[in-house]
Amino acid sequence: MPELPEVETVARGVHERVRGETVESVWFSSKPEPFKTSPRKMARALTGKKIERVYRVGKHIVFDLSQDTQWIVHLGMTGRLLACNSADSVANHTHAVLHFSSGRELRFIDPRRFGRLDIRERTAFTGPGSEPLTISFEEFAELFRGRKTSIKAALLNQKLLHGVGNIYADEGLFRAGIRPTRMAKSLKKKELNLLHSALQTVLKDAIRLGGSSVSDYVDANGAKGFFQLEHKVYLRGGRPCLVCGTAIRRLVLAGRGTHYCPRCQK
Repeated sequence: MPELPEVETVARGVHERVRGETVESVWFSSKPEPFKTSPRKMARALTGKKIERVYRVGKHIVFDLSQDTQWIVHLGMTGRLLACNSADSVANHTHAVLHFSSGRELRFIDPRRFGRLDIRERTAFTGPGSEPLTISFEEFAELFRGRKTSIKAALLNQKLLHGVGNIYADEGLFRAGIRPTRMAKSLKKKELNLLHSALQTVLKDAIRLGGSSVSDYVDANGAKGFFQLEHKVYLRGGRPCLVCGTAIRRLVLAGRGTHYCPRCQK
């Protein structure tokens, strides 16, 4: 599933390519799964609207449209938003196409159909949790106070920090030297400070490199990211730690494959 850096990269790319465009017409597939709002209602709400801004909130991509309308896109497991020319061939599993008055298009493609599309009147869409890139240390530490769950599970809880997923939880914990199985409530202030800093650094580095393409993720122009080349533990089970040489371990925690170094992470 695209996580915060991938969604941020897509949102920035879409903003650059479609800001100022006016939606002339809309096409939706007959598959119902991607839609939280009915296709008919979405088509009616989108048609004639100008795209004023595109940005990320958690793992959601928010389109601010004219006339106080918002289009909310969640990419799910395999969703993509591609800015195209109308003459470009249409990929399989395309579920939505916004046709612009310029002749260009924005296409939503989702093979597994876990993505979601929604229309709402413009409000301050905030997402379910706190923003990892801007949360203060004090607010960050308070999220885990007394929490009786592993720190890995807590990081994946979108009601606490929205946008952090499996890749960046593993990578942030490694850089902070914290074992993912530790109880969140057991972390000392110094450890939480290290985690706060490490998580923000790894997310910013991943955004700078266009995200992690470990599956079928591509940006709004169809290009892959490069942060997977910087992974220290994620998907490296059994391979030597890049810091100490100890074999990286893999276990299932909070229902997710989890990777860590038993020597570097305490």
